[in-house]
Amino acid sequence: MIAVGKSHFARVLDLLLFTTLVLSGAVLVVSLYEPEAIGQLNVVAGVTFTVSLALIIFVRLNPDSVRARQSDATLRIASETLACLQEGLTIPSAQKICRLLLPATGASAVSITDREHIMGYAGLEELYNPGGSPIRTKATHATLNDGQMRVLWTPEEIGFPSTIKTLRAGIVVPLRRGDKIIGALKLYYRRAREINETQYAVAEGLGELLSTQIAAVELEQQTKLATTMELKALQSQINPHFLFNTINTIASLVRTDPDRARLLLREFAIFYRRTLENSDDMVELVREIEQTSRYFTFEVARFGEERLGMEVHIEPGLEDLYVPAFMVQPLVENAVRHAMPQEGRLIINITAESDGDDAIISVSDNGIGMDAESTRKLLMPEASKGLGIAMKNINERLRGYFGTESSMKIESMPGNGTKVYLILKDALKDD
Repeated sequence: MIAVGKSHFARVLDLLLFTTLVLSGAVLVVSLYEPEAIGQLNVVAGVTFTVSLALIIFVRLNPDSVRARQSDATLRIASETLACLQEGLTIPSAQKICRLLLPATGASAVSITDREHIMGYAGLEELYNPGGSPIRTKATHATLNDGQMRVLWTPEEIGFPSTIKTLRAGIVVPLRRGDKIIGALKLYYRRAREINETQYAVAEGLGELLSTQIAAVELEQQTKLATTMELKALQSQINPHFLFNTINTIASLVRTDPDRARLLLREFAIFYRRTLENSDDMVELVREIEQTSRYFTFEVARFGEERLGMEVHIEPGLEDLYVPAFMVQPLVENAVRHAMPQEGRLIINITAESDGDDAIISVSDNGIGMDAESTRKLLMPEASKGLGIAMKNINERLRGYFGTESSMKIESMPGNGTKVYLILKDALKDD
């Protein structure tokens, strides 16, 4: 169970009861020496003293009451933070969570970060720490690097800029997704003496809560992608125009080149069987490239080798890398459909290489290219037609399988071709 600090109401109640107890006790003491001066107030003071003392004992020592308040606060925080995270850990959701946690923690400021930026901040110095600004404290960077929870007793340990003078102590808690550090939760205080065992337990518990909820939300998103992308991927492959064009090409070869027609027909059958088998599976990169090459064979048969060519370069050791099916072939298909020049030969290059723990797959061409505005629109949410559908599909599946730090990048210029990068974050990292 996560221990949460006293609510504002509870603190006010304690103060009121304690003040009443002290005042009524003082009246009773005075009545012992000057009973006539106090008069009937000694009776009222006696009753008030007794009731106040009883209430303080009940509030302080009744474990059921304490547990009930803690449980209620914990459940409320868990429910409300989960609601904020439905769209993932974004700047708006992180800001909502910080505002939610601030009164529940007893801290002077609450902040949530990813690995590079402040995602949310509430409390003292809020104006100087907007969402999206870079992380400035050395303690946060240290926790992001080593995954250790830190209690910071001085401003020097925090590493704030010299302009921040109101916050002098803090707690930094790593946020995790599995074994990976994805961000940090930070509680700041005016004075070091405000940090005690309860505050430490609060920070640690909230860090675990947020980490669990972030992982749960991402798992749910991946599950939704796995169920919806199957149909989308399948539909993108069984293109009626491609189907009819390929059949017509094979039919035209039956008389002129029956051996080639027979070969293409066999490859065509394998192509669609693999399409049906792999609609929602992770496959080895080499199988994805084989399926892409099989598709390209039909396009070469249609347009001729003088108009189309393809080269493949896979870094040794990456052949067995598992990737979502239909990540490469749609990019090649888009190049054939949209990048073909009026004259000359369209050359498509597929490469796969490592970059530390990341894998980078790229598909480039020497075609007609696109301007900056057309490139930008391909990955926008409103891109819901034609090429935009395929690009959005791949980008969403990429992030769904390899995490939100994975991405698709497009480089293109009119007349100078297009290059699409698929960055698979930590795809080569040992489990």
